[in-house]
Amino acid sequence: MSIVVTGATGHLGRHVVEQLLEKVPAGEITAVVRDEAKAAGLAARGVRLAVADYNAPETFDGLFAAGDKVLLISGNEFDKGRVQQHQVVIDAARAAGVALLAYTSAPGTLKAALADDHRATEEALLASGLPYSLLRNGWYHENYTENLAPVLEHGAVVQAAGDGRVSSASRADYAAAAVAVLTGEGHENSTYELGGDEAWGFAEYAAELSRQTGREIAYTPVPVETLESVLTGAGLPGPLAAVLAGVDASIAKGELVVPGGDLSRLAGRPTTPLAEAVAAALKG
Repeated sequence: MSIVVTGATGHLGRHVVEQLLEKVPAGEITAVVRDEAKAAGLAARGVRLAVADYNAPETFDGLFAAGDKVLLISGNEFDKGRVQQHQVVIDAARAAGVALLAYTSAPGTLKAALADDHRATEEALLASGLPYSLLRNGWYHENYTENLAPVLEHGAVVQAAGDGRVSSASRADYAAAAVAVLTGEGHENSTYELGGDEAWGFAEYAAELSRQTGREIAYTPVPVETLESVLTGAGLPGPLAAVLAGVDASIAKGELVVPGGDLSRLAGRPTTPLAEAVAAALKG
C-alpha cells in the first residue's frame, strides 16, 4: 500500500509530501510528477517517483495498486479540459481498486465559473463508486501574498470584491488537512468544507499591509470588468482573467466565507492567520 500524491512538485503538492514525510516512511509515499528532475530532492529522501501526465492517459496505466490512498490535486491548466484530465486519474484508480481517492475541490458555496470543473469532477468521482473524500479547499493566502509587488508599487489593493470577506488559509494548512485524511481512518465517502478560522475583508488586508510595511496602502474596489482589464493588462490570458475576476464577484456575495471549522479540526491546530502570511511574504 502506498500513499500517492499527484502534482507532487506543485505548490500544494510539495507541502503535502513534506508533511507526509513527517508521518510515514518515505518508501510508503509515491510522488506523481511530470518532470522527474524537479523531484530529484524527493527521490533522494526515499520517496518513490512515478512520471505521469494528466494529458497522457497511458502514463497512468498500472500506476496505482489495490489498497493505495490517492490524493488527486486538481490540475491548473484551465484551457486543457481539466475534467477530462481528472477523469484519467479516476479511471486508473478505479481499475486498480484503490482504498481512497481524495480530491482537492472548491467550496460548496462557490458559484463562480472556477467551481464548474470541480463540481463536474466531484460528479465523476461519485459515479465511479470509489471510496472518496472531497477536500473542498477555500482560497489560499498565497493567492494574494505571492503577488505583492504591484500592490506595493502602486500603494493599492485593487479588487472587485466590494465588502466581501474571505476565509482563506495557507497552502500548508490545506496540506495538513489532506495529510490527515490520507494517513487517518474513517474518511471514506466524506466531504469537508475547508477554510480559515477567521474571514477577512480587503480593507483589513490593506490595513495589515500598511501596518507591516509602514506605508499607506489603500483598498480600491473596482467593477468586475475593470479588474478583468487589469489582469489581462498584466499578461493573463483573457479566459483566466475572466475566471479570476468572477471569483471576486463571488467574494462580494459572500461565497468564499467557509463556515464550520473543518480545516482546523483536520489539521489539529488553528489555521495560519493572514497577518502571519503577510509577514512571511514580506520577509521573502
